[in-house]
Amino acid sequence: MSEAGKIAGEEARRFTRSQHSGVLSTLSKRLDGFPFGSVAPFILDHCGQPVILISDIAEHTKNIVADPRVSLIVQPYSTDMQVNGRVTIIGRATRLEEKDRLAPRYLRFHPQAETYFAMHDFQFYRIEPVRIRYIGGFGRIHWVEPASYLSPNSPLAEQESDIVAHMNADHGDNLIAYCRHVHGVNTASATMLGIDPDGFDLRADAGELRFEFATPVNDAQEAREALVALARAARA
Repeated sequence: MSEAGKIAGEEARRFTRSQHSGVLSTLSKRLDGFPFGSVAPFILDHCGQPVILISDIAEHTKNIVADPRVSLIVQPYSTDMQVNGRVTIIGRATRLEEKDRLAPRYLRFHPQAETYFAMHDFQFYRIEPVRIRYIGGFGRIHWVEPASYLSPNSPLAEQESDIVAHMNADHGDNLIAYCRHVHGVNTASATMLGIDPDGFDLRADAGELRFEFATPVNDAQEAREALVALARAARA
């Protein structure tokens, strides 16, 4: 793996972590393989693979069951969409048999989906990347291999819920200080939504805010060190 490829892969992953909605394209079963696009809220798992929650009766789900090849384009809205960075993840969608492990993380980012969990026809599907197209700006256009895009498995995935609960219960002042220090946002309250190897997300008065770690963290101890360092910087 080249150094340029590693850098592009990390940039693409970090870019995608900052977004939670995209356009999912599947191969239409009804229309003989024509591309079928649909809006798709998603989260990334800790490795960087998109996870979507979709109904068995949805058109895109029927398409996936017939042919799991999909793509997900992720791009923030802008008045000039051509100049914005964007990522297209091309891969195969696989149904996850067990909902409970990812449900808390998904619902922190998409609380409106809570009612879907009472319905038996909604399931999680994970998109396992085959190739990633990353456009980071003018002249920064890359095809990225999964090996350079994905984060390795780490204990942080299993520790995330406890970290989030602890920060929200005991360190609300720090969360508010992070918003002011990093984003220049004054907020009356802030709630941590999730933490991953590359950073963490908060919901503040102004909406969702992304915070990047300078270097990836792999477990609760490394996450604690990064959060404490940021708190000290915010107070300085």
